Amino acid sequence: MAVRKIRLFDDKMLRKRCKEVETIDDHVLELLDDMMDTLHDTENGAALAANQVGILKRLVVVDYGEYCLKLVNPRIVESSGEQECIEACLSFPGKMGKTVRPQTVTVSALNERGEEVLITREGIMAKCFCHELEHLDGVVFLDHAVEIELPLKEEK
Repeated sequence: MAVRKIRLFDDKMLRKRCKEVETIDDHVLELLDDMMDTLHDTENGAALAANQVGILKRLVVVDYGEYCLKLVNPRIVESSGEQECIEACLSFPGKMGKTVRPQTVTVSALNERGEEVLITREGIMAKCFCHELEHLDGVVFLDHAVEIELPLKEEK
């Protein structure tokens, strides 16, 4: 397992559409482990999409609170409601934006054992899923931020 370099700002990998994973083999499992190691090596990271580390496969890892997930070929199959969110991204350090996301989403994916899972979450986790799954299509949160915000600076 390894920590991979996170792609930043105008890196072309962030704008590429990831390809479906045909088979969950040892290579895919290693990629998921590397992605989780990379996520754990960051400050304030909750999730990571594969193209953020230069991999054009539909893979996402999430480690937020009680949720530790490795997802293969995730897609949103249902959404409802609306919430205003403040978002940031490991690939855009120092940038924050206000977005409007669904309040609740249901994601269909395969887990690392190849089993189909259906996950319904609301609030911050719904935002997280929307954010990461958009990465897999080459879309970043800044593309549809309704307002760009500057992070608060620490007082001296």
